[in-house]
Amino acid sequence: MENSTKILQKIKMLKQQVGNFEIIQGLLEDTKVLIELGNEMGEESVIPEVKVNVKTIEKKIDALEIQNLLSGPHDGANAIVTIHPGAGGTEAQDWAEMLYRMYSMWAEKNGYKLEELDYLEGDGAGLKSVTFSVSGNYSYGYLKGESGVHRLVRISPFDAAGRRHTSFASVEVIPEIDDTVSVEINPEDLRVDTYRSSGAGGQHINKTESAIRITHIPTNIVVSCQTQRSQIQNRETAMKMLISKLMELKERENKEKIEDLKGIQREIAWGSQIRSYVFCPYTMVKDHRTSFETGNVEAVMNGEISDFIDEYLKSLIQEKKS
Repeated sequence: MENSTKILQKIKMLKQQVGNFEIIQGLLEDTKVLIELGNEMGEESVIPEVKVNVKTIEKKIDALEIQNLLSGPHDGANAIVTIHPGAGGTEAQDWAEMLYRMYSMWAEKNGYKLEELDYLEGDGAGLKSVTFSVSGNYSYGYLKGESGVHRLVRISPFDAAGRRHTSFASVEVIPEIDDTVSVEINPEDLRVDTYRSSGAGGQHINKTESAIRITHIPTNIVVSCQTQRSQIQNRETAMKMLISKLMELKERENKEKIEDLKGIQREIAWGSQIRSYVFCPYTMVKDHRTSFETGNVEAVMNGEISDFIDEYLKSLIQEKKS
């Protein structure tokens, strides 16, 4: 049975959907009255207000349609996001850090709670990997389309010759599986390592070996957690992450047993990117799945990615209709 927190969360989401529908209904009624009044009085001054209302209604209907699309088994769950740089050393690691900042700002602007679970600093700049959770209504549903390879083109700040570089980083998004889901994992399939938290100081450092790394040997899935206060807490969080990854992999590969999973390793490189971020010789961010693009790279890097998320979800609606 779902616990009371989950039930209250569902009630809140349903109330929000009903409230959005009532707002649309009210706008439609107001617009209808305006049109009738304009026709009766022969008054053209109502036309600008009618146009504004129609655009508002269209946007709200799109948002409601997207929200209705988020009805998958895990769409309402929290999201666990992992970012890895591709080949390229400092340049790629810096790009991974930029993506982490982008998602952090998106979460803050949209009222989501972001919690860092694991962080491995880069060599001189950026990061080698980061895993974080994003908590809030439909956080996985909205972020699931961010999974894939993200490509950056810019003049490298690390190149003294000022040459243009292309860098890649992968983003993995999985739903956080709650405690009501039971998954059997053979303890013999796990390798557990302890280590000290990485970093030069601050939030990424511990004086004891409380950080945990768990490797699921059959699938070669590795999860780590170092941000909790104790080794026990880090182990619990890491196991939760592992279960979430195994469940997502099992559903993707349509396997009945965890033991049958192998997992697919994809190269973080050319030909596999879902989105390109171009800083030079022109500015553009383009999603290669939907062809949606914008020239305002700065806004995107400051967390303004909701339009990309919405366009991807709209494309799923079109796929269902066709």
